[in-house]
Parts: sequence; structure tokens; C-alpha cells
Amino acid sequence: MQKITENYEEYFRLVYGFLLGLTDGNHHLTEELTQETFYRAVKNSESFKGESKVSTWLCQIAKYTFYQYLEKKKKTKETLLKEEEKVRDFPSPEEQITKKERKVEIYSLVQKLPNSMKEVFLYRLTGDLSFREIGEICGKTENWARVTYYRAKQQLGRELKEEDE
Repeated sequence: MQKITENYEEYFRLVYGFLLGLTDGNHHLTEELTQETFYRAVKNSESFKGESKVSTWLCQIAKYTFYQYLEKKKKTKETLLKEEEKVRDFPSPEEQITKKERKVEIYSLVQKLPNSMKEVFLYRLTGDLSFREIGEICGKTENWARVTYYRAKQQLGRELKEEDE
């Protein structure tokens, strides 16, 4: 215990000054990190093999403690930003109703498409199938599925535009 107290008294100013430089002069943060540094040094004192100076070893612990603080702070900021984005990206009730109405409108127009176009369009959107897979299901080529989907999309676009006018 005597050795720990001696090391603290002898190296406190050095570690504090080292961390003060890393924290850009933030005294409150420097105090916390200095305390954490010495706590870790006491906790892991058996790992000190004497291959370097005690001051070097303590500064390494201080640097690691500081980097961990930065990493934790970064994760906290990222988490807060992601939560803010979720709130901002969440549609308002009016937007949700409009979107649902638009979806119903689109599906009613899809029902009016010729059968082959309707099949290809629905396979592509709801089944998440590739054009090759759609062609195989319909007994046609991949290119046929691609062209049919494109034509269905064009026709739906024209009809939606007419309804909006």
C-alpha cells in the first residue's frame, strides 16, 4: 500500500499533465481520467514487469484510458444521432395515410393490367424475384420478363399521372 501511495504522489502531476494535453485543457475530464488511470494501474500492478519506467507505463495506461473514453463518447454520439434520425424519418400520420391510400390506388391499377403484365409486376415487387426467375415461372425468357415488367411500369405510371391531373 505504501508503494501505491508513493507512486501516486510521485507521478500524479506527470499523468495529470499528460492527460490535460490530450483533453485540450478540460480539467474536470482530466481529473476523472487521472483517477481512472491510477485505479487501473493498481488493479493491474502485477502486469508491470519493470521493462520500462513507471512513468512510461502510467502514461500508456492514461493514453489507453483516454482512447477508451473517446470511443465510448463516439458511440454515444452515434447512438443519439441514429435515434434522432429514426424520429425524423418516421412519417407523420398524414403521410402514413397518404402512403396507404396511394398503395391501394396502385394495387387497384395493377389489377386492371393484362394478366401477363400483372403477374410479372407482382412477382417482381412482392416476390422479390429476378427477371430470370420470373421468366422461368412463366415459361418465357428473362428478356421477355424484363420487357413486360418495364411496359407494366410505364402503363401504371401513365395511369397514375392521369389520375393525379
